[in-house]
Amino acid sequence: MFKNKFSKKLVLVLSVALIIGLFTACGGKQQPSDNTSSGNSEPAEKAITGLINSGGSTSVEKAAKKALEEFTALNPGVTYEYDATGSSTGMKNAADGTYHIGFASRELKDSEKETGMTYKPIALDGVAVAVNPENGVNELTIEQIQAIYKGEITNWSEVGGEDSGIVVVSRENGSGTRGAFEEIVGFEDELVDGAIIKDGNGNIATYVAEEKNAIGYISFTTLNSNSDKVKGLDVSGAEPTVENVQKGSYKISRPFNMAYNEENLNEAEKAFAEFLFTDEGQNSLEDAGAIKVK
Repeated sequence: MFKNKFSKKLVLVLSVALIIGLFTACGGKQQPSDNTSSGNSEPAEKAITGLINSGGSTSVEKAAKKALEEFTALNPGVTYEYDATGSSTGMKNAADGTYHIGFASRELKDSEKETGMTYKPIALDGVAVAVNPENGVNELTIEQIQAIYKGEITNWSEVGGEDSGIVVVSRENGSGTRGAFEEIVGFEDELVDGAIIKDGNGNIATYVAEEKNAIGYISFTTLNSNSDKVKGLDVSGAEPTVENVQKGSYKISRPFNMAYNEENLNEAEKAFAEFLFTDEGQNSLEDAGAIKVK
């Protein structure tokens, strides 16, 4: 009887030892990791590809292209087009599908909103009143700017400058900068006869840089990139700076708007529209001189 009990215990001990040995041997083998096991693996995230078809405001162009460059660097399978045609054309083409994403450097008109497009401000911008660096005038009030553009003030001596005639420079019809500037300053449809008309912010900056008695208006982004050629005037006591736009003390400012029809957007365009409101997207807009909305 003692032998039987001893034999049973021995068999039990040996069985346990065998099980432990087998378990240890199995445990020593390299098990497949979660991301390589066929049973537990998740499919790799699909790379974003496609063309971003966009265009519109010349004021938004620099900031939009900076964001597009950043986005395409992060997504090498994506390419982009930006057609700088002006805000009104940008909204028209976004509405009819010529552009999948349109940009305007002003508020949308009621007729544009009625097309049913989705529109969002992606950034803010100030509009600087620009003069030649040799001009002795450093500040104007909103009322004085209005009077100059309406032709009621025609000589720089009337606002503290030299006895020289003022050369008024404005943007072309359909310009978002022109629409915003006229609305804020208060001379819509009252631009003085004989005003010099220039397409694009850059052309106004070039003209003012070469004409001592000229006055024009350009986006902050253009002012910053031409600071050695033109001078931005203080307006009603506020310098044309990002900080003053954010505080509300510099009054001549406007939104940079994006507009699109959702059904026209491809995968890349949807992702880019979302990217613009991420930290990376907002930083890229700021790097180009725009003012963050987020």
